[in-house]
Amino acid sequence: MTVPTATYRVQLSAAFTFDDVIEQLDRLAALGVSHLYLSPILQAATGSEHGYDVVDHGRVDDARGGEAGLRRLARAARSRGLGLVADIVPNHMSVADPRENRAWWDVLRHGRQSEYAAWFDIDWEAGPLLLPVLGDDGDVPELEVVATSDGPELAYRDRRFPLAPGTDGGTVSEVHLRQAYRLVGWRRAATELTYRRFFDISTLAGIRVEDPAVYAATHRLLLKLLRDGVLDGLRVDHPDGLADPGGYLDRLSRDGAGAWIVVEKILEPGEELPRSWPVAGSTGYDAARLVGGLFVDPAGAAALHRVWRAHGGTADVFAQVARTAKRSVCRERLAAEVQRLARLAPTVNPQALVETLVQFAVYRSYLPDSGRAELEGALLRAAADRPDLGADVAALADRLADPADPLAVRFQQTSGMIMAKGVEDTAFYRYLPLAALNEVGADPGAFGVDVDEFHRGAAALQKRWPATMTTLSSHDSKRSEDVRARLVLLSELPDTWAAVTERLTSCAQPYRGRIHPADAYLLHQTLVGVGPVDEDRIAGYLRKAVREAGLRSSWTDPDLDYEADLDTLVRAVLADRAHRDVLAGFLARLAPAWHRTVLAQKLLQLTMPGVPDLYQGSERVYLALVDPDNRRPVDWTADPDAKTAVVRNVLRLRRAQPDLFTRYTPIETGSRYAVAYARSDDLIVVVPRLAVGLARDGWGDAAVPLPGGRWTDVLSGAPIGSDRLDEIVGSSAGAVLRRELR
Repeated sequence: MTVPTATYRVQLSAAFTFDDVIEQLDRLAALGVSHLYLSPILQAATGSEHGYDVVDHGRVDDARGGEAGLRRLARAARSRGLGLVADIVPNHMSVADPRENRAWWDVLRHGRQSEYAAWFDIDWEAGPLLLPVLGDDGDVPELEVVATSDGPELAYRDRRFPLAPGTDGGTVSEVHLRQAYRLVGWRRAATELTYRRFFDISTLAGIRVEDPAVYAATHRLLLKLLRDGVLDGLRVDHPDGLADPGGYLDRLSRDGAGAWIVVEKILEPGEELPRSWPVAGSTGYDAARLVGGLFVDPAGAAALHRVWRAHGGTADVFAQVARTAKRSVCRERLAAEVQRLARLAPTVNPQALVETLVQFAVYRSYLPDSGRAELEGALLRAAADRPDLGADVAALADRLADPADPLAVRFQQTSGMIMAKGVEDTAFYRYLPLAALNEVGADPGAFGVDVDEFHRGAAALQKRWPATMTTLSSHDSKRSEDVRARLVLLSELPDTWAAVTERLTSCAQPYRGRIHPADAYLLHQTLVGVGPVDEDRIAGYLRKAVREAGLRSSWTDPDLDYEADLDTLVRAVLADRAHRDVLAGFLARLAPAWHRTVLAQKLLQLTMPGVPDLYQGSERVYLALVDPDNRRPVDWTADPDAKTAVVRNVLRLRRAQPDLFTRYTPIETGSRYAVAYARSDDLIVVVPRLAVGLARDGWGDAAVPLPGGRWTDVLSGAPIGSDRLDEIVGSSAGAVLRRELR
């Protein structure tokens, strides 16, 4: 297996194709990465901006350049010493336009008799396949049968659906009722859907890669690209949706000719990948939590919670907010999935399943490999919280612990959906004492990571997953690394922030009563994080945030009047001179500590155990919010900055001398403001933290004991003549000390 020394994530689209990537290869090679990490490359739905909506596993996406373009990119990359890693999507396919997905079209046409019937996770016993595509009133009168060159089809507005052979006589309604599917109102997706989907996205249907024939058909091209040397590795999207993630990864590893494989697995604090999985590790959200948490001062927690409550925030702890949100998701957005579970346990009160899902503390278990303790804990908590359901919860215990039981299989697939939609996409938008903590893989209820916890986490990665990916920003990040780097400083200045936010709020006084104060508070944190940027970006973000929270608007029932008031608020405060002055003054005060934090956290990611991944554009200061904001086109002509210099210096060293990064030994410095470690006998890293406090208190007598020999700071090129941190690090963002060859 060829392990990358560093990867660079590229978001492909029709506007940024394989050939466009080729034009940036010299720039990326000079940056020091060893591999490009490509967003999904297989044929996606027309107009797809991300590629996760695959419609054909047998083709490389035409709009991105096709297989010829991919092979052209591979050759050009190889000529510069670069390899390719591709993002793959084994869990689902796009069914938004049935005509584009040959397998789905055939299933709609022939039902259970289709040669592709085994591809999709459909509950045929529940009745016809329900397709939630009609408007609120059902829109049945809008259906018509139309003639096409391929024969008659059922039409609804601009959508087309196949007709089973011999079923096109009679009225449109009669024709419709003869099909293996039913077109129903879109709202029924939440409660009556009869196929597994990707979370609550009904246009993405789950596929059954646990079936060897389905696996073979959907991976044939990818495996050929690995064998041909076009690809060197794979990033597996959403393994939690699979019926048997471990079995799938065993097959993929066996068939992948020794490829480097990482999985997009969100690990909760303290959770680890199943050690039996034949993969290099995860995509690094656990590393992002460790790194980001180091720059949060726990001393500011109580004060920031007071500010949050003063501005309309809930007094509940995060765990309670999360449980409430998960119950809501079980009842509303993912009720169909819960009902499918209930059909597998008809003698049990469905609320027992709901409470067990709600109490599950991680995304899912992986029976029999891991997760039994998490399951037992969820059952105990469910019974304790709902003693009236004790007998029903007990009746579930043995079945949910049996990996061969269909209920256990389905429960494991469903728990991750409830966690993702309930926590990441709901609770994260309801609980905001410090928005920097609301990140994928993190726990907003845990205020920071101390040095000892960071060392334990990094040492564990080195011991068990040395080739795992690490990241600070991704296409799924709620906020980019440099937005979080500014927001964490609020934990060191809670009293100052309290005063500043009062002044910012006073500028929005005309909207008091029209906008919930918690939404205005999120706006203020957002403006601190990203700065005074384009108002359309901020307005779009805030609209998405309140819909995700589901308290004052939602995706299914948007309150357009409230959203219009939000939009007006954003534009008003950005146009308000007093607001701009207060914000600018506060950002100026934060600037020295922010710049130091931006570089320091990047230095940690680049030098800690694992394979550092750079999200496109993040080699420079990178300010972005959740998608679609973080998928904006990259300005490839932007000038390098101080962050770029840190990235280049470290990644070039990692690429040239990977043997310098093969160990992890914590080093005590005597200062709470530093984290230091050795990656080998000849490489020591020292990084400052809590920049506001450090600027106030200084280094004192803190030092790093240096073994004999001549040492040089890779970042500055300066020789090191002392072991004192005030001389080694001083006011910089850290040091990478390398002992010269003896």
